[in-house]
Amino acid sequence: MVGTHSMTAALGDPLGRDELLQEYGFTFANSGGRQRSVDEALSMEPLQNLVQLAAKLCGVPYGVINVVTSDEQQQVAAVGFEAAVCAREDSMCAQVFLSGKTTVVPDASLDPRLASNPFVTGEIAAVRFYASVPLETSSGFVLGSLCVFSNSAGTPEKDQLDMLEILARQAVQLLELQRRTLQLNSALDEVRESNAKLAEFAGRVSHDLRGPLTTMLGYVELADDEVDGDHPAAEYLQIIGASGHRMLAMLEDVLTYSRMGGVLQRQRVSLQEVAAEVARDLGLSFGPGAVLDSEEMKLHVDPGQLRTLLQNLVANAMNYRSPDRDLNVRISGISNYHGITVLVADNGKGIAPADRQRVLEPLVRLHRQRDGHGSGLGLAICRRIAEAHGGELSLKESPGGGSTAVISFPADQ
Repeated sequence: MVGTHSMTAALGDPLGRDELLQEYGFTFANSGGRQRSVDEALSMEPLQNLVQLAAKLCGVPYGVINVVTSDEQQQVAAVGFEAAVCAREDSMCAQVFLSGKTTVVPDASLDPRLASNPFVTGEIAAVRFYASVPLETSSGFVLGSLCVFSNSAGTPEKDQLDMLEILARQAVQLLELQRRTLQLNSALDEVRESNAKLAEFAGRVSHDLRGPLTTMLGYVELADDEVDGDHPAAEYLQIIGASGHRMLAMLEDVLTYSRMGGVLQRQRVSLQEVAAEVARDLGLSFGPGAVLDSEEMKLHVDPGQLRTLLQNLVANAMNYRSPDRDLNVRISGISNYHGITVLVADNGKGIAPADRQRVLEPLVRLHRQRDGHGSGLGLAICRRIAEAHGGELSLKESPGGGSTAVISFPADQ
């Protein structure tokens, strides 16, 4: 993000100017060669269309959007000729783009500012009519100009100039939008990198803690076998053992969270077969009319991660079942040109709308009465798996009560 200091520097310092232009997607060589380029993230088509409209409105064959750097002019979108780069001292727009107003020159060969310019003398071109509007942002920074020109002298109508100024403002809005998009993408990349490092750290710590904890629980079990059931220490050992096993389960969840979403081994898998495996793992009956049922659908996903996702969602349904009715979990799917959406619906307690986004974050639990134990990582793991496949996970209410997890898997690219 550009602060006041960098904006002030950009207005008065050539290097500060180039630094700010980079935020709009324009990249520059550090030294040496003269070639400079527009970042791949920039889409030139909207600007190209805008320049074409500007040239037609003014009735001239040529139009261009120029970005002026500390020492060059980049033609980022052009009509009537091939966009190129020239030295700033050779640029016509560089002579007037900081004037703060629209420049109109009926015949450049008669204008003292431009008569000796190589774009006028014939050395590069033979421009006569020339009109230029500065591309000024709301902060006062001038990116460059929108200009139209012709090899014949001429004078535009006031309406044409008014439209040219409107199009210049539109060009600035497009470039500002591009800048915000690039900033957002950069921030998202930083967040992803930070999350990846955090998950890696959590995985390493969990792995290192699991060994000593397992050893400690082993000694607790040995001690429990040797202590008489009526001895006061027996109760303490049971409490230590139960707490240790809960801690071990949390460490396993943290390890799973850190591992999910890495390199995917995609295969064509059956949703129904994976659901049946999950039912067997959790000791549930499977099939029509059973506790867990699933439609058939083929998915191109990592089978191990899909199994973990479904197992966590079904385990959540078991943990948060309703005391008023028998548990029922239904897995279904919708397929269209966007991809495949898998729905895992239960008839449990449900999740309040205000909590549905929050519970997808790591280590968030609701702590409601009669809720089972959990680490608060199950849904976060599911979300991580969905995002690793390029999709997303959201929660909604099931018809008749309960929660439905909606997992989107985009169509194969």
